[in-house]
Amino acid sequence: MNQASLPRWALAFAAALIALPLPLAAQRASPAPAPAATPASPSPQAAADQRIQALQTALHITDAQMPQWNAFAQAMRDNATGTDALFRQRASTAATMSALDNMKSYAEIARAYADNTEALEKAFEALYGTLSDQQKQSADLLFREDAARNAAQRQTKH
Repeated sequence: MNQASLPRWALAFAAALIALPLPLAAQRASPAPAPAATPASPSPQAAADQRIQALQTALHITDAQMPQWNAFAQAMRDNATGTDALFRQRASTAATMSALDNMKSYAEIARAYADNTEALEKAFEALYGTLSDQQKQSADLLFREDAARNAAQRQTKH
């Protein structure tokens, strides 16, 4: 599946979820712009905030863990915002891009994903180090379940 076949909000949400062990396999670049989000679709920032709230609740983040949590949450928000901006830029110029420009745009997005993943991993590592054993078990389970669900979704789409 290529990136252009998914709504921008879904891709930005995926970037927000990048804290999960979800490998972002290399995908073909496509000259078609990313489709616009439907009116019922949450914005990438809203989707990230929903995921942040859900994780915070599920992990029972304590007041003492809030500095690390806030850094992690901000990294998720930054990823959603930055990725959305790249997809908007790509969508606005895709119709006139040359094949080379298209490839360069795709490479820019891939680099952003890699940079975002690294920033998110570092923020999550700091947070994970403050979690209790029970919180770590919960996080491990949540991330495994999300990875399995995403793997299953990818298999059904191929």
